[in-house]
Amino acid sequence: MSRIGNVPIELPEGVDVKIEGTTLEVNGPKGSLKREFTPFVSIETEDDAIVVHRRDDSREARSQHGLVRSLASNMIEGVSKGYEKKLLINGVGYRAEKRGSFLRFDLGYSHPIMFELPEEVECEIERQTTLTLRSADNELLGQVAAKIRDLRPPEPYKGKGIRYSDEVIRRKAGKTGA
Repeated sequence: MSRIGNVPIELPEGVDVKIEGTTLEVNGPKGSLKREFTPFVSIETEDDAIVVHRRDDSREARSQHGLVRSLASNMIEGVSKGYEKKLLINGVGYRAEKRGSFLRFDLGYSHPIMFELPEEVECEIERQTTLTLRSADNELLGQVAAKIRDLRPPEPYKGKGIRYSDEVIRRKAGKTGA
């Protein structure tokens, strides 16, 4: 029995839900999202809430029940409130700037790196070292933030690189002098 899958998802004001078979489309003030789900579960609306039921008690249906409910909940939260991730750039001469739909990074390489942002993701840069990414799609936002972090991951000796704002870097001691 899925504890997460059985909890109904409350619909906030201003959010419209459209269900066609296994496809869920959610529209809200922050945007619209559409997703195709597995046929092992069914999604229904009941009394201003969404309920996810599994079709049978097979292993695959049980494993998908809580996942589908969490994904649907994330879609509803995304179009109503939106998601945000902050990235910090540490290092002398490391900086970022926005040029249209591209981000230009100077990260200590011999060349600048141009990173194209998807249309669904908004970026705000403060003081050239703090990036704030916003989107209604939590999955896409996480992927974009991870790709940006992979351009120069933080290193353990001086902490230089791109890291999440809530990430803690375990520092190592360097060489000791003779």
